[in-house]
Amino acid sequence: MGLIVFPFAQKPVGRDARARSRVRPLAPRVAPAAVRVPDPRHVQVEIPFPAGRPQIFVHEGARQLLERRLSTAASRPVMLSVTDNCRSMIAFGERDGILRARLHHMFLDAPHRVQEALVRYIAKADRAASLLVGRYIETNSHRIRAARPFLRPLSTQGQHHDLLSIFAGLNDKYFGGTIDALVTWGRVGRRSVDEQGKVLVAPRTVKLGSYSAAERLIRIHPVLDRPWVPRYFVSYVLYHEMLHHVIPPLADGKRRILHPVHFIEREQLFRDYERALAWERAHIHRLLRARV
Repeated sequence: MGLIVFPFAQKPVGRDARARSRVRPLAPRVAPAAVRVPDPRHVQVEIPFPAGRPQIFVHEGARQLLERRLSTAASRPVMLSVTDNCRSMIAFGERDGILRARLHHMFLDAPHRVQEALVRYIAKADRAASLLVGRYIETNSHRIRAARPFLRPLSTQGQHHDLLSIFAGLNDKYFGGTIDALVTWGRVGRRSVDEQGKVLVAPRTVKLGSYSAAERLIRIHPVLDRPWVPRYFVSYVLYHEMLHHVIPPLADGKRRILHPVHFIEREQLFRDYERALAWERAHIHRLLRARV
């Protein structure tokens, strides 16, 4: 996934402010039933936490309440564990007369109807309930931690733009502070040059940003770290990749649609959307030249 820019690429025309105001918020604020302490390389915290992968801190009252609801529906004792797994969101089985369930922490603050469906699915094997739970997992995929760690050091402070500062502002304004993805400047690619150092092949496209779901990592092309690249354009590219974190690709048969209609509607909520597209059209060739 990523934002690839072609010279003179046609973009959808932005909606008016009235239409934008009707679109619901990008992401709800997550209730404090479970909190993941993010990668300390990305967000510096003064409280000392154990080294290693991000940790989750669970609201015990929320866990016990869901455990009691499961026990009532299943008519037997239940032991509920809350996990931060990246592959198995739900696991359960009976042993010694006790139903043992392991659930991802996203379910602790799920809407009431989702928790009810979860209880029916575990206690009664309700197929319709499993479909609702499955849709909830899909729409909350951004809350699942990275399946593959990113081992290289992150680089967020550029010479002219601070990605972490821009990310924090976008996260608070458009996503309710729910995005815990990592962000970094990408690496400069190799140049194709001859023996005299002359560039052999001039690039015709430039991938300004990309998002890796496995690493929960956003990369921004270093060509944007230039004094003549406005902050609002860097913000737009970063915002685009943050949308990939919360809006998964749409499966349409054998095709994967990276930018479904819902994605485009959300993208147009960006305050400087049309301004950023106009700047892109006017300066794309300069960006291509700067890349080499």
